[in-house]
Amino acid sequence: MTDSKPFQPEPAQILLVEDNPGDVRLTKEAFKQGRIENDLHVVSNGADALDFLSGRNDYRDAPRPDLVLLDLNLPVKNGEDVLEELKDDPALRPIPVIVLTSSRAEEDVVKSYELHANAYLTKPVDPDEFIETVRAFEKFWFSVVRLPPEVDNS
Repeated sequence: MTDSKPFQPEPAQILLVEDNPGDVRLTKEAFKQGRIENDLHVVSNGADALDFLSGRNDYRDAPRPDLVLLDLNLPVKNGEDVLEELKDDPALRPIPVIVLTSSRAEEDVVKSYELHANAYLTKPVDPDEFIETVRAFEKFWFSVVRLPPEVDNS
């Protein structure tokens, strides 16, 4: 007997590391309008991001993200430090990280790629352009790119 239910892929687990409530709202709106089923998790500082990724403290039950959207200008621990620690951890290294920041500084772009960011996007100022940017990379990362499977390191 075959199951007649159509295949439903698991929702993409996305971690947004962003301290600006307006940008969080726009990102949520863009993902809601998108076609990819996803669970968007939000933390507002770098220390919480690392706890979420490592399943520590308040985030013991947090899912492993399929993708991280990382702002550079964060309180407690900045985005560069988060990126460096994430990419230094063999268990977390395969998770793609997209730097999504307002910084247009060339040194931030260079440093992000030196720390192994998978992409660097500058946030558009216009809200409609911001939403379109989020939707475009959502489509690319979840429709075109093949993401690495989760590796069980236990």
